[in-house]
Amino acid sequence: MSDDPATEIRDDEWAIDVAHVTKRFRLQDASRSLKTAAIDLLRRRAPQTFTALDDVSLRVKHGETVGIVGANGAGKSTLLSIIAGTLRATSGTARTRGTVSSLLELGAGFHPDLTGRENVMLYGAIMGIPRETMRRRFDEVVDFAGLEEFIDQPVRFYSSGMYVRLGFSVAVQVDPDVLLVDEVLAVGDADFQRKCLAKMDEFRGRGKSMLLISHDLHTVRRIADRVAYLARGRMLGVGDPLLVSERYMKDSVLEADAALAKHEWGTGEAKFTRAAHLDPATGREIEGTFECTDDRPAFRLHWHADHRLDDPVVGFSIADTVSGRNVFGSNTQIAGFRIGPIEKGDGSIELRIDASNLQAGEYLLSFSLHSGDHKTNYHRLEHGLQLRVKNRKWFDGLVSLPVQWSK
Repeated sequence: MSDDPATEIRDDEWAIDVAHVTKRFRLQDASRSLKTAAIDLLRRRAPQTFTALDDVSLRVKHGETVGIVGANGAGKSTLLSIIAGTLRATSGTARTRGTVSSLLELGAGFHPDLTGRENVMLYGAIMGIPRETMRRRFDEVVDFAGLEEFIDQPVRFYSSGMYVRLGFSVAVQVDPDVLLVDEVLAVGDADFQRKCLAKMDEFRGRGKSMLLISHDLHTVRRIADRVAYLARGRMLGVGDPLLVSERYMKDSVLEADAALAKHEWGTGEAKFTRAAHLDPATGREIEGTFECTDDRPAFRLHWHADHRLDDPVVGFSIADTVSGRNVFGSNTQIAGFRIGPIEKGDGSIELRIDASNLQAGEYLLSFSLHSGDHKTNYHRLEHGLQLRVKNRKWFDGLVSLPVQWSK
């Protein structure tokens, strides 16, 4: 993984050239009065600023797709806006070669009072595309977006998904040399996401350049030739998609240890008092983050009940730490394991899972204790434990499924 991305591509190869870009925003104080502003001016007090990008350099070559990963507030969208020309850098330069099309934020470039049809033609005019050319491409734009019924309605009535579908469709159908995309897959439905991925594959096959932001690391790994990692406005690395995204995941988990506090709710008639990993060698209970070196990690859940509960159910779920998405969940009822009534006082139960098919990474386990009819939630312990899985197998996605090839 390179920490000096500006030296990776020769001068005659680049499509995007970002050199030592810094962007500072002036912070506004809502409580600041006219008198205070005048005093600050007389005393030559410097205004408060926020540095969104700090000496960032990145080159993307012709025909290359580069993904940008990083936490919210890392400066990803600011960087794309500077490359697109909608923001000006405080210092440094950002240059592109060829026509550039961008989808940077929801509804960017659309006038809310114009119809979808009028906005398509307006976008083409802004891009310098002749009106007759846009008319020929219009049907393809509408067909890709799937908005035939609504194309003559003002876009202020569009849903967020409709906005993105039309925006992405216009951005790709104008046939740019460079495409900038900011989280387009986060809003669309599954069918639209598949169409976007297919269009991106087509772009790559035609030698186009793309720079895209996504929190979906699996999509980034699938599409990108290289990945850039931004954190707090600084470029921490550019390189192999798997290596860079793994570094980002590890950093995210370290930060999440403090930020991802346990959340809990329920009637409180019975509550988990402790959740712990079980050491595979000694059976000793271990709290906190546990590194799973065994394919079947085990956990023990302790509870206290205020009174007897008839036929309760204990459940769990596993979520990917980076995206927050649930990977798997189950409970004693689904597994056909009947706990029976639990009496007033303390009790516990052991859970063992098969983690051999999980992708290497960091996971959060949540636990629940509820009635057999699912009407009463006694206690839900969200993010009760963290699990670190080490898996030498590589596959795309979070879970490995059995696969068999034949000829």
